[in-house]
Amino acid sequence: MTDEKDRGINSLEECMRDIGLEDECRNSGLDWSYMTHVHWSESMTGQEYARLPAWGNGPSKTRYKAASPCPPMDLPQTLLEPILIRKAVESGFIVRFDTEFVSFSENDHHDIVQVKVRDLVFNKNLTIHCKYLFGCDGSHSRVLEQLNIPIVVGKGAGIKAWDLLVRVDLSHLVKFRDGSLRWTFQDDHICPGKLLIVHPRMYKPWTEWVVGFSWAPGSEPDSNVVPTHEDWLKRLRKMIGDENVEPEILDIVRWEMNNAIAERSSQGRVFCLGDAVHRHGPGGALGSNTAIQDAYNLAWKVAYVLKGQAGPQLLETYSMERNQVGAQAASSSMNAVLANFTILEALGAQGGTSVKRMKDRQTKFAENSEEGKGLRAKLRKALEDSKFGIEGLGNEMNQHYQSSAVWNQNENKRPEMLEPRLNYYKTTCPGFRLPHAWLNTTIPSTPISTIDLAGHGRFTIFTGIGGEKWKISAQRVKTILGLDIAVFSVGHGQDYEDPYFEWEDFREIDESGAILVRPDRFVTWRSKMVKVDCEATLLAVFRRILSL
Repeated sequence: MTDEKDRGINSLEECMRDIGLEDECRNSGLDWSYMTHVHWSESMTGQEYARLPAWGNGPSKTRYKAASPCPPMDLPQTLLEPILIRKAVESGFIVRFDTEFVSFSENDHHDIVQVKVRDLVFNKNLTIHCKYLFGCDGSHSRVLEQLNIPIVVGKGAGIKAWDLLVRVDLSHLVKFRDGSLRWTFQDDHICPGKLLIVHPRMYKPWTEWVVGFSWAPGSEPDSNVVPTHEDWLKRLRKMIGDENVEPEILDIVRWEMNNAIAERSSQGRVFCLGDAVHRHGPGGALGSNTAIQDAYNLAWKVAYVLKGQAGPQLLETYSMERNQVGAQAASSSMNAVLANFTILEALGAQGGTSVKRMKDRQTKFAENSEEGKGLRAKLRKALEDSKFGIEGLGNEMNQHYQSSAVWNQNENKRPEMLEPRLNYYKTTCPGFRLPHAWLNTTIPSTPISTIDLAGHGRFTIFTGIGGEKWKISAQRVKTILGLDIAVFSVGHGQDYEDPYFEWEDFREIDESGAILVRPDRFVTWRSKMVKVDCEATLLAVFRRILSL
């Protein structure tokens, strides 16, 4: 059983869209209509203390729709992984199940990695020879451990919790409490006087749930309590608050919250991705998303090096670019958890409090008094401060790369951002993701996103009226360097038109200028206007960013 569930994330779906898997992912997952709110309540039938719109629902829906052609969705890791495995097999990769990584070494010429694995079915060791090794082996990564790369542990790590996978039909309880995520509170009958936070998350509407159990901050028991099956059922019934339903426990897992980042993500021909190098808490739902973006960043670079279209130094930019993003994601996840603690404190659910004392706080909330007014203001501020954890569009989309694979030689300072955790800032500044805008043809047809014009394993140049030289020069560079380069002119009477002037609003260059986008849809270079010698300019840029 896994509680790994990523919500409301546009950029993961953009990766899936690029390799033709978006529709399959959407058919397997849930759209954002299931993720309307986060609730804080006594139980699923009891008094509600607070709620917030979540993941692009409510007032922020317009911002989410403008950020990407991919609407948010909710996709469990257990459903995503079979889709990815099937795609890998269909693409010619060999997948070995029941196989355990043992160790790796490089040959004398340092051009081959020898990977020793153990076949658990036949109980024998095998050696696989490969040019590169990718360690995607989770938060207990043996690959990272053998590389002897240090892990830096941040604040909040080690918080203990239990997760239960539960089957119970609660569809009758969500009519007026719509949304897939809740926080409820109860006295812990096993540890009297301790306040238990129960965190039901809908897994399948509305019949399967991942229910998290942890103690309120300052209320953790001294003993290492192991509840019985009946103890868990009693807790679940209290969380639900409806005696007419009977929950069925399918699985139980105990875990500790992570907040750690590796000092680097690669060494020689060995690269680590995902939880192997950035280990997150559940806040913000950034775990699997960040891992898949790691692969999206690295895949095109490896492909270009293997095809001789880039120098091996290009691979060094993977760690430079993704380590910073991974560290930001881990920090943001933990900050989202800590921000939720301020809501708990405002509700009176901290410091060893009981449910009775928490209810006393609710009585004061309703009082016409200075204390009641102050408590209401405190809760509202706590809810406002926690929004980036459930509507962190900026956390996800404002990623920025700095490396030799980004040319920003003639650029001024990075754009200033107001509350970058919440707000996504569209910019074509090198190092940022290509902004999304809907384009169309002169004779209107199906709209197409700038995101869909880019990617597909190739470089893309966007220009406009007056930028014809970029097209001619790109064809010559394509021949000289053997690259796949697509060029699109956007404007009146061009390849694509900008009917709503979205592209014009944030392209930040003259119509005759050029924006060069990498295969992973990040802007790598731009020219404000057409150059006298476009061919020489493009050659210099490509040789620099590809380490040629």
